[in-house]
Amino acid sequence: MAFYWYNPGQCAVNPIKKQQLCNMSLGFFNFKSLAWRVARRYLFARKSTNIINLITGIAVLGLAIGTAALILVLSVFNGFQDLLDGMYSNFNPDIKITPAQGKTFVVDAATLDRIRKTPGVAGVAQTLEEVAFFEYEGQQDFGILKGVDQDFVKVTAIDSTVKEGAYQLHNGDLEMMVVGLGMRNKLGINVNDFAAPIITYLPKRKEAAGLDQQFRKGIAYPAGTFMIQQDFDGQYVLSSLEFVRYLLNQADALSSLEIRCNPGYDSKKVSTQLRKKLGHNYTLKTRYQQQEAFMKLMELEKWMSFAIVSLMLMLVAFNLIGALWMIVLEKKKDISILKAMGAQNNTIRNIFLNEGALLSGLGIGAGIILALLIFIVQKTFGLVGMPGSFAVDSYPISLRFSDFIVVGLTVLGIGLLASLLPALRARQIPTISKEE
Repeated sequence: MAFYWYNPGQCAVNPIKKQQLCNMSLGFFNFKSLAWRVARRYLFARKSTNIINLITGIAVLGLAIGTAALILVLSVFNGFQDLLDGMYSNFNPDIKITPAQGKTFVVDAATLDRIRKTPGVAGVAQTLEEVAFFEYEGQQDFGILKGVDQDFVKVTAIDSTVKEGAYQLHNGDLEMMVVGLGMRNKLGINVNDFAAPIITYLPKRKEAAGLDQQFRKGIAYPAGTFMIQQDFDGQYVLSSLEFVRYLLNQADALSSLEIRCNPGYDSKKVSTQLRKKLGHNYTLKTRYQQQEAFMKLMELEKWMSFAIVSLMLMLVAFNLIGALWMIVLEKKKDISILKAMGAQNNTIRNIFLNEGALLSGLGIGAGIILALLIFIVQKTFGLVGMPGSFAVDSYPISLRFSDFIVVGLTVLGIGLLASLLPALRARQIPTISKEE
């Protein structure tokens, strides 16, 4: 690398040299041609003492570990979100239509036909649910009785969650039930005992007179047990739509229409089209909106964890401050010479800001490689297992490209912030005198 002395007097005396020397000086002292190249040379050049290399290596290692930690924290939350979304999709539809007022409504054939013909709608299921009282072999408990039609299994993947028995709502003339795992445990239900029925009680909508029974009673037999998520497993019992209508004494009542969207269609856009057709008498919710409070809480926990790890990474960045500060002290003479050659204070500052950016870039690259290795091991071998009984044996993990961008910018920002003090110190170094 050649150094050129920029003397404004020479530029003025010799027009040819003026063009040559001034252009080369301006190009050399440009951000890209000087600050970046000098920073890169300082990064890979041998230091006068090994301690500087050691501290620099520790700083890069700390940034790499912090980068990997940030990526893995986000990926674990992504994995849980994907897992829960998949679990909820087994029970919750893509879009759920409920009445804006009241608990039940009646839908005519024309309205159903308009819904089915809406672009993006793959299937529509009719459901009716109500809080009920269940009794089985002397065990009693409250739960939610949900009556579904034959299309419910097409709208959701409920049949894939059955762990005992089978998904069956009718057996000839007998009414059958599929119960959640929690309800099965509370009632002590044996799905293999075909002689013991589940007795279901629902209160009559109209007040009974005199000694009349206050409840309508129905008898059904357990067919299977499903396991999705604790909130569903501990409350829900599935039966046929006709069975619940009989208990409520309402032949056409519905509590919701549940819709499955075709692959490739956005449920929000399909919901908007349906809202235009149905008006304001109905409430439409996508799957995310059906569990909005829980999903928002998970999102908040995700970014709070990200913020905590970022604060820890800022503590690690003190190693970077120390490494750059020692490089500044080692290069004091070089900085003075550069200033004597015409380098501005901002140029000197930018050299060490670029040095910090390069060190941060090394840490980011190494951290991404480390995170990818841990991701592969976790996905392949289940390195970290889930405690207790859960739907999966090991922690779910999912990488998203946007997370790499967020983490990269965060670590780079922390690196530049840590580089600021050494960079400001470097610009204060005086110019070398002529005697020197």
